[in-house]
Amino acid sequence: MTLAKALDADQRADALHQLGSGELDVLVVGGGIVGVGAALDAVTRGLKVGLVEQRDLASGTSSRSSKLVHGGLRYLEMLDFALVKEALEERGLLLTRLAPHLVRPVPFLYPLEHAWERPYVGAGVALYDGMAMAGKYDMGVPKHKHVFRKQLARMAPDIRTDTLHGAIRYYDCQVDDARLVMTIARTAANNGAHVATRTKVTGFLRDGERVVGVRARDLEGQRDLEIRARVVINAAGVWTDEVQKLIGGQAQLDVDASKGIHLVVPRDRIRSECGFITKTEKSVLFVIPWGHFWIIGTTDTAWDYDLAHPAASKTDIDYLLGHVNRLLKDPLDHRDVIGVWAGLRPLLKPMRKEGDMGETTKLSREHTVTNPVPGLVLVAGGKLTTYRVMAKDAVDHAIRDFDATPASITDRVPLMGAWGHEARTNQRVALSRSSGLDVGVIDHLLGRYGGLVDELLELIHERPELGEPLPGAEHYLRAEVLYAATHEGARHLDDVLARRTRVSIETFDRGISAARPAAELMAEALGWDEAQVADEVDHYLRRVEAERQSQLMPTDQEADEARVKAPEIV
Repeated sequence: MTLAKALDADQRADALHQLGSGELDVLVVGGGIVGVGAALDAVTRGLKVGLVEQRDLASGTSSRSSKLVHGGLRYLEMLDFALVKEALEERGLLLTRLAPHLVRPVPFLYPLEHAWERPYVGAGVALYDGMAMAGKYDMGVPKHKHVFRKQLARMAPDIRTDTLHGAIRYYDCQVDDARLVMTIARTAANNGAHVATRTKVTGFLRDGERVVGVRARDLEGQRDLEIRARVVINAAGVWTDEVQKLIGGQAQLDVDASKGIHLVVPRDRIRSECGFITKTEKSVLFVIPWGHFWIIGTTDTAWDYDLAHPAASKTDIDYLLGHVNRLLKDPLDHRDVIGVWAGLRPLLKPMRKEGDMGETTKLSREHTVTNPVPGLVLVAGGKLTTYRVMAKDAVDHAIRDFDATPASITDRVPLMGAWGHEARTNQRVALSRSSGLDVGVIDHLLGRYGGLVDELLELIHERPELGEPLPGAEHYLRAEVLYAATHEGARHLDDVLARRTRVSIETFDRGISAARPAAELMAEALGWDEAQVADEVDHYLRRVEAERQSQLMPTDQEADEARVKAPEIV
């Protein structure tokens, strides 16, 4: 077995060198879920591939989702059977083959407010399960079950059952979205893709009408480079309109940003064996188990402000608390909220140019691939669960004029950590004894690193102090912070506390106490001096304060003004 390639400083430097040398087959712009998926798809077809991301991996929408891998029950009600079938197949594939170490089943209760809902909702959920069982891949989760009022009271003691007619329990899946993106990027790099974060596209290289590459700037090294490629795939999500402006001419896609916010509350504030889901007048309310916490979401409102830092307002938070409290015996208030995040969904309005300049293919209601000018492909829309299909469609479209390129094989390429996960899980007690770590800690590591847990345990064997909890965030180990900087592409403190771990939303102080200990661990790997450690900590504290202030503001405009006072460190 070959050693897993690390996303570290040396890898990034080599990637930038390779990107600026010669010509790539495919350059992917955007390090979110679709971008990294496209890079993995293309490189495993045998193509020479690069990927650039202007900030960190998953720094946009892909770290701020509801963290669900699901078919989408609400699409059944919209009669979009093809979309639900596709998403359920991808759910099964991720759970059972591609990422069993990252994706896990979650039980949900659908409360029934009226007696007539039982046959109606029951039929829908039965169809949902049936479509999953009839798919190409294993279903991977238990079938649904009808729950009556007394059973519901035992399963969820804190849910108000006096006005309910029971519930239906069904299963979907969840994943740490940012960790999934990083793992796909690392898998792509291990297959030969050149991945460079903090590298911003500033323009396109043209040969007549054709795009033949991009001009980019290394934001860390403050240098410009030209990256040449036979085709460029833009997977910039809500930044798609900005990329189209660099092309010039009439845009082919109109992408609007819709804001969805989520709250994190302690697990002990809601006693329930399951999560639950119900409809609101504007959206869907999810209450999702998340380790020692619950995630409550989501909203769906237009956002016309800073795309990099969407902000949750007090109005947004009040909206979610108000709706979840209708279900609870003991209402939640602002004091129960540990963490808050806001993400932007790219809402797609496909347009077709006049004449023959380009072709737009509507591949599903959820995502679109378009070719505005020769040599450039745009992909936008979609959702986390179907990232692999979106990536495949984008690469298929990009290379349709290439000679004899193999078909996509990503349905048969397990992500890093999938190999060895089952065996290491069976060996969890033995790993606990040999490492000196509690079995619960081993389970935590297996759920984040899978078969790569050996790399963490080797670090701890060499330096036992790394097996100690991170001060201020005791549910993570010090080793995880160091590993994020040496193996997972983390370049700044924010990358670790907000994305490689979830300290920023899982601690009451939003990670303030953990900031300096984490920065000092990263300094070892990244060569920071004391001044840079202080700068990283100061930036993170400013970010936390800006987010807290934004969440006190009644309107989006005021929340945005408060949040943008803490810009990116690079």
